[in-house]
Amino acid sequence: MASVLNVKESKAFERMIVVAGLPVGHNDRSLTKLVKSHFQDIKNEGGVVEDVIYPTRTKGVAYVIFKEKKVAENVIRKKKHSLAEKVGTIQLTVSHVSEKVFSSVNATLDLSVFLGQVVLESLVRDLKRKIPSLCFSPLEQNGRISVQGSFLAMKKLKESLLLKASSLLEKDRSSTSEGGKWNRQSPRSSLQRSSNALESPRSSVPRATRCGETFVLDTDVFLYLKKKKSCYESMLKRSNVLCQETVDGEITTICIKNARSGLPPNNEKLVKEFIEKCSHALYFELRKETFVLEGKKKREKRDIKLACEQLNPRYLQVLINFYETHIDILGPSSDIYLFKQEVMKLIRQTVR
Repeated sequence: MASVLNVKESKAFERMIVVAGLPVGHNDRSLTKLVKSHFQDIKNEGGVVEDVIYPTRTKGVAYVIFKEKKVAENVIRKKKHSLAEKVGTIQLTVSHVSEKVFSSVNATLDLSVFLGQVVLESLVRDLKRKIPSLCFSPLEQNGRISVQGSFLAMKKLKESLLLKASSLLEKDRSSTSEGGKWNRQSPRSSLQRSSNALESPRSSVPRATRCGETFVLDTDVFLYLKKKKSCYESMLKRSNVLCQETVDGEITTICIKNARSGLPPNNEKLVKEFIEKCSHALYFELRKETFVLEGKKKREKRDIKLACEQLNPRYLQVLINFYETHIDILGPSSDIYLFKQEVMKLIRQTVR
């Protein structure tokens, strides 16, 4: 399976389209082949398809990368696309990856966690200024507020709130804690996952990084980047930067600082941009599946764990994260599909 990281960033997204409206519940591999066949058909203004990224984190959505930018433009210009095979006639929505695929995402925020630390009205005004594309409802007395906007705008909102919470926590802790020690290999941090990172933010940003670069990543993407992509560690070493990582639920806070003086003034920023670029590409490529252990018998839990461990050496692109209540597997769509199928097959054989 081709990777978004294997093509030049400035070119890949010009040749990539978003396909929405795919039927949910059908065989992933068959549907992927069907989508690829559809967009390679000349009748549909198609051409050579380099890759089809499906399934993705969003149900019914696939990413198609063409060999030529012109083909992507022609496909989008056609507008009307439909699949008429065994799945029935399905109308598809096609657009550039840079466009707002999610035109109406709604969320209700509970800002009461900030009470006593900031004036909520000022916080909302600041968010409106930073992300003008979002629509906010009037702030309620209990601290709740409704927000509407695109998926990307919502993602930016989440990052802004987490960074705000991190800075407030650091102010509270600065009098009693000396902060984390910098280490070239990045200090180990707790990998316990929180089910509600926004309502209970605990990320800590060290004081030492105030003159460096601080940013946040999706935790699943970060763990994959760190454990499966050698470019992450090599970039830190090559650029002579120190990095502290704080994993907290769905969000990981990255703090970067130059390891010595005399480095280019934009060195930290360049490292940050490189990591964000890699994580952005991975976000579209990776698929996550979860094996739930909670509520299962000890034998069932053991069988699932043993199956994952047995298959691990054969699937080098699959990251397995073991937790007390579940097991997450993360990797390219095709690998995750095959991995999960084989796990289920091994479990059935054990039961027999």
